[in-house]
Amino acid sequence: MGACALAFTASATAQSAWPDKPVTLVVPYSAGGPTDVVARLLAVPMGKSLGQAVIVENTVGAGGTIAAARTARAAPNGYTILIHHMGMATAPALYKKLPFDPMKDFEYIGQVLDVPMTLLSRKDFPANTFPELLAYVKANKDKVSLANAGVGAVSQLCGLLFISQIGVNLTTVPYKGAGPALNDLLGGQVDLLCDQTTQTAPVIKDGNRVKVFGVTTQKRLSSMPDIPTLDEQGLKGFEVKVWHGIYAPKGTPPAVRDKLNAALRAGLQDSHVKQRLAESSSEIVPVDKQTPEALRTHLQAEIDKWGKVIRAAGVQAE
Repeated sequence: MGACALAFTASATAQSAWPDKPVTLVVPYSAGGPTDVVARLLAVPMGKSLGQAVIVENTVGAGGTIAAARTARAAPNGYTILIHHMGMATAPALYKKLPFDPMKDFEYIGQVLDVPMTLLSRKDFPANTFPELLAYVKANKDKVSLANAGVGAVSQLCGLLFISQIGVNLTTVPYKGAGPALNDLLGGQVDLLCDQTTQTAPVIKDGNRVKVFGVTTQKRLSSMPDIPTLDEQGLKGFEVKVWHGIYAPKGTPPAVRDKLNAALRAGLQDSHVKQRLAESSSEIVPVDKQTPEALRTHLQAEIDKWGKVIRAAGVQAE
């Protein structure tokens, strides 16, 4: 009895003293990309809240599955956590042999932000309005190309959803990244692209480099209020947001998870973080979504949603 009490006291003390060393925040994508930028923005205020440095570590490859698997296998002590976007939800349908289960192998810390997307065309595309775009695409489906950043990329998923809702099978052109896809759109080599505002907002604000047919959110963006949503233009229910969440290995103690969640909330209230995210048209999720349960619920809903789209399109990653 005494030994059990001592063990419990030692465990509680260790958790109350957590963290006593830096925390590693694993990013599944390369430095400088949208997810990496978010991670590095949050790392500083989260570190201040925790009283220890939060070190960003890029673990790249296989559409983010290498980083997720590494985090799932890490010691469940809160010192290795993961920030991942909606790739956590699409991976089960994209990969035949996934080395982790998004719904069983993690503890959920909270949602972070949503990055809207925009549907663009090259500047000399024949259509000027969304109704004109639909009419032209349906009449010239074999001639219209739709670029994306590669298999499993959010731009590909947005394109697949667009194709499924308009009922026209367009020619898709995969690239090795969002940058090359956007560059070829700007150069007139491809016709259409659906991509994140972190990539597209600068060229949209330039005024005459692309044509914009809509945003993929249910409401117009406060940063670009003149651009209508695809939903309000007839694609009812069309919504694609590049949402992000933070995860810890399964079995991470509740007290540690609570501290990580408090640090995340503090980071999202930081004025510098708010300013930088607003500049890229990214939207911090409401407070009620910054919770572990909200992330878990959203992840399951997104797995169900995108699983249907991916399986219907017959898309499979290597």
